[in-house]
Amino acid sequence: MNSTETLEESGTASLHVAALLNRYLVSLDDEELDDAWAAELFTPDAVVAFPPMSRHEGTAGLAGFHRTALSAFAATQHLGSPAVVVLDGDRATLRANLLSTHVHHAHHVPPRGTLAPLFTTGTFVDGAALRTADGWRLTRLSFRLLWVDGTPPPAA
Repeated sequence: MNSTETLEESGTASLHVAALLNRYLVSLDDEELDDAWAAELFTPDAVVAFPPMSRHEGTAGLAGFHRTALSAFAATQHLGSPAVVVLDGDRATLRANLLSTHVHHAHHVPPRGTLAPLFTTGTFVDGAALRTADGWRLTRLSFRLLWVDGTPPPAA
């Protein structure tokens, strides 16, 4: 293998890892989240964390964890920056920025409720991925809240 092939393989791997984060973010807004969704994106022991609020480990129940969180809103839109991916053989780390817009359910906004229609956040995303027999999969995603605008929905 020459250096050009190594660079091309490295670039391809970086694109695959970045695409996992992109697919994850887009799927939160408009796809059915189920066990197949989780298996296509994550390793069986993956961790998704929103410190200090919540954390889930493993693909079992991961789709339900996300569906529950997203059900607090009428709609969402997650806009991620390009991910910076650092490869180390069959492992990778990633870092990106995320702007999330959450649309409150009608009963939370005037005239029935008191919340502004939108709750927005700016977040740092850190993650890790592993090359598996089925391709690259995320092993960890962690979301660190930087700022908020608006009010989250009341606890259920």
